[in-house]
Amino acid sequence: MTYLADHIAGVPVTIGGSVARRGNAFSMWAARVALKLMNWRLQGGFPDMPKMVLIGAPHTSNMDGVVAILTLTALGLRSGTMIKHTAFKGVMGPLLRWFGAIPIDRGRAGGVVAQSVSAFDKADRLLLLIAPEGTRTGAPDWKRGYWIIARGAGAPILPAAIDYVKRTVTFGPPVTASDDYDADFRKILDFYKTYGNPRHPGRASGPICAALGLPFRPGARSDSDSAAD
Repeated sequence: MTYLADHIAGVPVTIGGSVARRGNAFSMWAARVALKLMNWRLQGGFPDMPKMVLIGAPHTSNMDGVVAILTLTALGLRSGTMIKHTAFKGVMGPLLRWFGAIPIDRGRAGGVVAQSVSAFDKADRLLLLIAPEGTRTGAPDWKRGYWIIARGAGAPILPAAIDYVKRTVTFGPPVTASDDYDADFRKILDFYKTYGNPRHPGRASGPICAALGLPFRPGARSDSDSAAD
């Protein structure tokens, strides 16, 4: 499958009624203003589905998180993230759950994957956010947890790409996890080949480097990147 630029580029992002939502008109407006002042644009189709695994890449900078938070807020999305269960003690529990955090006990049988699949089973709506590269400093490969969770939960994988050259955040067509991880991964990388450009190319993961034709530097930071986030 090939994701042609004219299929997604410039398409406005609209959120349907089935997607997990949070926020209000003011928070969405404020985030949109912030993105506009930073010269960022959002584009691509967003499936009107109640349960999805949202993956973001390429991840090479703390700024990726800032743009991601503004994007989620601007679109009024309620995304779930996996956080260690001990962080939910006391008053932090209700607050973290309001933000969409999912408590994960890594010592339990089945680990992160089984508990994440269980969270999908229990929720009416869940948009689980995962950074498959796992680090912003030259991961040799992506962690497969996002694919295993999506397959186990029967939830599609929604790829989101950040492009620091065009300053766009693009949502791609959803990918249904099949029995063939490599085939699914090729579809996903095909999307990032067209719509992803890292802030720090010297920190990009192996698969992103292969897709974009960049030299791979495992776990490295270039001299020009050392003082930046």
